Amino acid sequence: MLALALVAAVLIAAAITAQDTQAGLDVTAPADATPVELKEERAEDVQGEVPRDTDLQLYDRIAERVAAGENYYEVAVEEQRARDFPVRPGLAVRLPTLAHITAFVGQGGLIVLAIILGIATVTAWHFRLRDVQGGPGRLRYLLLLLVIGSVSGLKPQYLALHEVWAGMLIALSIGLYRPERWIWAVLAAALAVFIRELALPFILLMGAIALTRGKRAEAAAWGALVLVFGAALTMHLLAVGAVTTQADPASPGWLSLRGLGGWTANIVLSSPLYLLPPFIAAPLALLPLLGWAGWRSWFGLTGFLLCLGYGVLFMIAGRDNNFYWALIVMPVWFVGLAMVPRAFSSLWNSARGH
Repeated sequence: MLALALVAAVLIAAAITAQDTQAGLDVTAPADATPVELKEERAEDVQGEVPRDTDLQLYDRIAERVAAGENYYEVAVEEQRARDFPVRPGLAVRLPTLAHITAFVGQGGLIVLAIILGIATVTAWHFRLRDVQGGPGRLRYLLLLLVIGSVSGLKPQYLALHEVWAGMLIALSIGLYRPERWIWAVLAAALAVFIRELALPFILLMGAIALTRGKRAEAAAWGALVLVFGAALTMHLLAVGAVTTQADPASPGWLSLRGLGGWTANIVLSSPLYLLPPFIAAPLALLPLLGWAGWRSWFGLTGFLLCLGYGVLFMIAGRDNNFYWALIVMPVWFVGLAMVPRAFSSLWNSARGH
């Protein structure tokens, strides 16, 4: 009964904090109200098209100029300055990977790549779940929830977002992972982190799990990826520093300590849950975590630690207008819902002493 009471207390706390955290967030705000407008105004402009968010316009323009042969770092800093966006510290300027990919394949090619990535991810999970305890009996529900989480960001108008691609690549990495064949999972995770550094906690988690399972070669591969990325990130920061000065605007700190409300707000505003009243949406945002926790397998443990870890990150770091960071974990987040009935049943039986 104590476990059930604890679960109930957390869900009630989520509902209460949602009122305070999201009360001032207008989910029908204009497109320039936040850096990335997943909750953008649905009203059409005079041409009959939804206005494109300022951040998305920025990434589009950078890719266009890179495609024309200009230097990424000079272009990125110049375009961010023109929009009064901060360029310091160096992490305020995105890694160049996605800009170069977009410049190479174009907007049409980016849509094709998104389709391929989506199909590859669902296919990888289909075969992976057939080998996971509890997976075959709920396969259709698990895959449906994977698709629901993925389409939250995998839309043509949001393909300029780095978090969308990194999140899908993390999901692909999880689907490709096999204890005896992990190299493809490492490669997918490598592409994710080179697109958005927010994928780094996932790599650290996979390395830690490999060590726990005594897989030294695999742990070494994840560790090597961290070192290679660390070197690349250092070069990125130096490149940004070479084209910026102390007079350039600096970004406000990302350490905000928003607590449980920050966690639930990120999930809600980055998913279809934003359509629901906050006091309903917030508990539903945390419910998948219970399902992941009740999935008694290494696969379930990986999903639980992944979601919990990023949830803690959202509580500590990121401002209100950084809610789109949740797209990094959104494809896999709601998969845990398929295991919620089983988790509640197990908790109830334990409470009754069965």
